Amino acid sequence: MSWTDLGAGAAVAGGASLLGVLVTFAVALARRRYDTIDTFWGPGFALVAVAGAVVADGDPSVRWTVTVLTVVWGVRLGVHLHLRNQGRPEDPRYARMVERSANPAPRMFVRVYLFQGLVLWFVSLPVVAAQYGTGLGVLGWAGIAVWLVGFVFETVGDEQLRRFRADPANRGKVLATGLWRYTRHPNYFGDACVWWGLYLLACSTWIGAATVLSPVVMTATLARGTGKPMLEKDLMRSKPAYADYVERTSGFLPLPPTRRSARR
Repeated sequence: MSWTDLGAGAAVAGGASLLGVLVTFAVALARRRYDTIDTFWGPGFALVAVAGAVVADGDPSVRWTVTVLTVVWGVRLGVHLHLRNQGRPEDPRYARMVERSANPAPRMFVRVYLFQGLVLWFVSLPVVAAQYGTGLGVLGWAGIAVWLVGFVFETVGDEQLRRFRADPANRGKVLATGLWRYTRHPNYFGDACVWWGLYLLACSTWIGAATVLSPVVMTATLARGTGKPMLEKDLMRSKPAYADYVERTSGFLPLPPTRRSARR
């Protein structure tokens, strides 16, 4: 693999990402729901992975492994978010942005859609690099294991939350059982693991290893950016019991509850 290969793959990823963003924005305008971008987030990575696999010439074992893992993760996430948002009002984050602008479409396209497309492209670079890799190797198998841990955490966490919300008796309550007993965001933790696993698959070459900032950006976005902090800000306002849950439960990494939780 050469830097030219990475550049060519990155160009294909950029084109696929931009095309996906443009189509998604058109759908959002037709639906009059800007949170359509959330549904595209996972499938956007799947689109980039498939486009890259078509043009890449790396070892087939790692090329198709990283492609399949990315598609499986992306499609599951897209379906989950689409089903979750059905029948619900516009995401408050986007609703507030729309309220602050007399002509929201251009602002939302640049600040939300193009920005997320750029992040998607940058985070996907390890997938691009892995598709030009030399084989699985020890790090590749380790990456598959880390990906699997993350995928299980994310999938199980999402399903536990879905069932909790579906029970009317839990209205206004905070989920603090299952994986949610050990981390306030098992789905975000799982998401981060998925991308560190995909990064390890890229580490069969030094150029692939150089894409380390991509999983760092994804993890920082989930833990410190638009993921965990914004969600918890809304939960603090809407659920009084959430503050106590925050005190006794790890914010990201799965850890045993504090002693305070055990006494209660």
